[in-house]
Amino acid sequence: MKVEQVYIANGWEKPDGMCNSAWESMSAFVMTLAHGYDGWMKNKKSAMISCNDGFRPVSFLIETMAEDAE
Repeated sequence: MKVEQVYIANGWEKPDGMCNSAWESMSAFVMTLAHGYDGWMKNKKSAMISCNDGFRPVSFLIETMAEDAE
């Protein structure tokens, strides 16, 4: 993972190149936001999620997109 690296998810499909552990940590949140969950953050279209790898912690800002991903 690199700072400011961007991945685009389309449903339950893990983005190419994303770590399996990171995807497992966030996939449920990705789908929840995609379906319009009235989120726990001030911006209801985003969430901050951390990977569950305690030795190499990485945080992700998940945001919804206006257009469909390809």
